[in-house]
This record gives sequence, C-alpha cells and structure tokens, in this order.
Amino acid sequence: MGVGCIVVRSMESAEQLPHSVGPAVTSDRASLRPGDRLELSLEWWGRLGEAMARHDGSPVFVLGGIPGERVMAEVVRVHRKYASANVVEVLEPSPYRVEAPCQYFGQCTGCQWQHVDYEAQLSVKREKVADALERVGGLEGVTVSDTLASPNRYGYRNHARFTVSREGALGFVNRETRRFVRIDHCMLMRPGVNDVLEELQDRCQETTQLSIRSGAGGSEPPDRYLVQPHLFNPAVAVPTGQKRYVETIGSSRFYVSSPSFFQVNVEQAARAAEIVREGLELSADDVVVDAYTGVGTFAVLLAPYVKKVVAIEESSAAVADAKENAASFTNVEFVLGRTESVLGDLPVQPDAVVLDPPRSGCQPQALASLVELAPPRVAYVSCDAETLARDLKILCAGGYEIDRVAPIDMFPQTHHVECVALLRWKGKAPVSQLVLASASPRRQELMQGMELEFSVQPADIPEDPLPDETPKGMVERLSREKALKIAATIEEGFVIGADSTVVHLGESLGKPVDDDEARAMLRRLRGTTHHVSTGLTVVNAETGESRTVSMTSEITLREFSDEEIEASIASGTPRDKAGAYAVQDTQLRPASDWGGCYHNIVGLPTCLLLQPLDELGWKRPGGWKLPEAAECGPECPTGSETEELP
Repeated sequence: MGVGCIVVRSMESAEQLPHSVGPAVTSDRASLRPGDRLELSLEWWGRLGEAMARHDGSPVFVLGGIPGERVMAEVVRVHRKYASANVVEVLEPSPYRVEAPCQYFGQCTGCQWQHVDYEAQLSVKREKVADALERVGGLEGVTVSDTLASPNRYGYRNHARFTVSREGALGFVNRETRRFVRIDHCMLMRPGVNDVLEELQDRCQETTQLSIRSGAGGSEPPDRYLVQPHLFNPAVAVPTGQKRYVETIGSSRFYVSSPSFFQVNVEQAARAAEIVREGLELSADDVVVDAYTGVGTFAVLLAPYVKKVVAIEESSAAVADAKENAASFTNVEFVLGRTESVLGDLPVQPDAVVLDPPRSGCQPQALASLVELAPPRVAYVSCDAETLARDLKILCAGGYEIDRVAPIDMFPQTHHVECVALLRWKGKAPVSQLVLASASPRRQELMQGMELEFSVQPADIPEDPLPDETPKGMVERLSREKALKIAATIEEGFVIGADSTVVHLGESLGKPVDDDEARAMLRRLRGTTHHVSTGLTVVNAETGESRTVSMTSEITLREFSDEEIEASIASGTPRDKAGAYAVQDTQLRPASDWGGCYHNIVGLPTCLLLQPLDELGWKRPGGWKLPEAAECGPECPTGSETEELP
C-alpha cells in the first residue's frame, strides 16, 4: 500500500533550531491567540508527528492531521517561531484516515498517529528515515528497507511513566497545553500495566511521578511487575517499591532493575536482534563487542552464535543485572565503564561491534575510538533517525560504508521508529583539515549544519574556574586550553576549542556533578533572565598560531514545575549541560525568550567561527558557502562580540 498524499518532508521544531528545513518564516504570529480557528491545507509531516501547514507564511504544527488534508484547526499555543494547533474538523480527509480508537487521543499527546492507517504509518516511517539520512547526514542512495511491522499494534508497551495529580490521579501531561490528562486505561500498555494502574488510580497523592513496568517472565507478583517509588498509603493493595522485575525475549529471561533501560516492545526487540545477527553474518569464531549493553540484551541474545561477547555498560546496576542474565554463558565478559573510554583500550580486536546508545546517540569520542579500532562489521541500533544520521555521517567519513538501514516499528501509533544500520569497513578516509576538540553533540550538530568536513578529538581537561576569574575570562581560557591540547597531538590542521557557561547574578554555573545539583540549578534558574557565555579558540596546528573570541547571549527561562524538572532529570538531559538545561530540549522546552546568538546559547557561535579560521589561513573548500541554516538569525550580533558581563 503506498502512502499517496502522505508526504514526508520533515521539519525540525522551530524552537529547537532557529533555521530549519522547510518554508521560510516571513511573518510573526502576533495576531494569533490560543482558541483561534484556522482553515489549513496540511502539506508535510513535522518532526514530532504532527502535520504541518503555513498560515501567513508561518509554520503551524497540527496534531491529528494528515498531509494532503484540508482541516479546521484550533490554535492551542503560540511559540516564538511557530504555532501549535489541534484538528477540530476534517474538511477534506485523507484516504488513509481511520477512526482513532482511544478516548484520550488528542488530549494526551503520547500517541500521534492513531488516526493514520497502520500500513501508511509504516510507509511514512520508512520515508522519514530516508529523509533524515539525506537531510541530516548528507547520505544519499542508502538502501532503506520496508519498515518491519509490529505483531501487536496496541497493548505492546511494558513500561509507563505517569504524572500524578494533586488529588492522586495517574495520567499524562499534554505536550503543548501542559494540562494533566487522567488515564484510566492506556491502549498502548500491556494488560499487566493497566491492571496495576487500576489498583493505584486516585491513591498516589504522596508522589508526583510514578513508574509501572509489567513483564511476562515472572511467576510471582514481585517478578511480574515493578512499581516505583514505594508507596505508603494503606489504601494501596498492590506491592510497590520493587527493586527489579523479570522480562523475557523469546526463551531468554532478563532481570531488570528499576533504574535500568529495557525495550518497551519485546517482540520487536527479538526481531531487532535477529536483524543484527544476520546482518553482521556472525559465526562461531567471531568476537563481538556489545556497546551500551544495558542489562545485556544483545549480549545474551547473540552469545549462542559467537565465540565471545565483550559487553560495555556504565551503569553498575545494569551490569549487576546483566551478569545474572548471562549467568548461563561462559563466553560473555562485562566491562563497567563508558563506551567512549573502553573502546579505545580494548584488549581484543573484535570482528563486529553492536552500538545501542540512548536516544541522544553516541558520544563523539566513542565514534572516534570505533573508527580507530576499525572492526570489519558494525550494527548501530537507534530509536532516533536524526541522531543516527548524524553519527553515520561521521562513521562513513571515517572509512565505513552502509550496507542498509532497517526500520523497525517498535512504537506503533507514534511517530517514533527504531532502526538497525549495518555497516562495513572500507578503509581509512583522509584526515580532516578541521578538528573539533569537544565531545559535545550540540557543537558537533552545529558544525554539521555549516556543512563542514571535520573530525572530533575531545580534549579532557579540568574545567574549574581560577580565583577571581570572570565568566568570560574562564570560557576563553578553557577554549584555548582545549584547542592547544589537541593541536599538540597533530602535525597540521585547524583545531577548534569551545567552552560555555551559564551566568546568573555574576556566578558561573557549569555542568552539574549529580542529579541533586542539577535539581538545584534548574530550580534556581527557572523564571530568570540570565546569560550564556561561550569562548571559541582556533589553533593552526602547523604554525602554532591561535585566535580566541567570545560571545554572550541573554536567555529567559519559563516557570517550569518541579514535576517537569524531575522528568528532565530522569531523561538524563541535564548531566552534561552547563546550567543543567539545553535550550533546544524539545521535552522540557525551558526557554521563553532569548536575545542575541541562539547558536551561542547552544554552545558554538557559528557566526564567529569563520573569522579566526580565515585569519589563521584556513582555505575554504571550493564552492563552499555558509548555508542559510547555519546562520544565527536576525537578533544575532553577527561577527561582533557583545558587551562583557559585569
């Protein structure tokens, strides 16, 4: 079944990147207000599963629509660069429209595509993957398989994370309106989750967030499900506060601790493992590295087919589970540590590597270590097509070639799609003339937006301020130290170092050391107007010459709630961010306004980068010019330094 008028032309959330793929934004939305009704022609899919239209030249993201339809939509929120709306009437329906079976569809934004025929959902997901590979990764002609359908279109999720109202009700929060929606039965969840939900509903006033996991592998209640946190309300009849539960994939049983990640759709997880095993052409003599192993899912599922599995994981709780899960195998070895650190110091040369990182993708150092290691075959498992495309671009520049990308529908009725990318080593590529001395994925994305070829060599240096050092002086010094450290290791090329800090009331706020510090930072910064300063240094490695510049931008955060802070901390986003937030975070959406260079707030003022590069003798590639998407916007003081903070 083709998708006909369901057009795939992804556009980034306009709050995430100020210049995005899609039509030019030529007017503001000052005249729009929540509650306004617009007659719209829906043209393509947005990044978060909405259909997208234009109103007076500005983008409107419409939940509940399908590209090709004409609808009446009600505005629910007006953002800085776009508006959000819901369909209230379909004037000209798509042939792929179906009746959404869930009573909460449209109120709860957890599902985006219940109104789209399932076969059409599969086709759109395949096209979204192909679009991301070309648009984000610049990877043309990649073979993308048909999306592998899920055997269960509903009732597949083994994990739900609920928000709790003041009255103790369980539900979800609408992504746009931030309104709480009580949920008595979620159609995506396994029956076990809904059974526990029914028992807990209206009895959870003592907490603000609650997680329910339901497995299929345990014979006793403590094994069958997990509820966190522990509840003390005597009206709660079911056990809570379990440390772990039991899940199964095929015939393999897995113990999963409360903080550990596990796939929510185990039937599709089993099929993903099959694609990995067959795609890597594993044999009994192979040594396989399972990076980001979690509780050992791929390690356990691949161990029967290979000589040895080396599994890497940074969470000690997950490793403890993984060792128990793999107890029946003598050929599985677990290494506690970060993938980016362990890959560079492996005692064995693997025949194949499996990468299964979190949604944010691999750290640049992990990709650099993988290219240096050069295993013949790689399988990259990802739940985000855009971070996958970003990382595949780096691996291909380093000497890999993509055999194919296989989309898997791990999350029916939503816009999310799992992918397995299969790669083969084809040899070293030439060393890039530009080297980014930073492990920050955000800086890497901004460099990619400039369409520059570069390699990544993070500089690991202490980032503590010196006595009486100003925030501006600190970021300039640290950017210089990072660039000089890497420049000392290469003979030629231009090394780019950067460092950013959040400045509130004259005090620098760096990266939080733990969740408690992240919580304190977010509570301190919400509702405030403060500054972000970034230092930028370029070093000509051949001559030793350097240039250092800096920029300061202003940002105002909205008054997000304690519950939103906890959800952000649970996602892991604050851990490597100055001030514990990212302006481009589409879940927390922390910023209500900003002034100056947006890219500077993200972590790299691209408008300043060309100045020191040109001064140090960097030759621009033939035919290259700064892409429009890399420009920082009309509010940016392009090419000039803003005033120093007091």
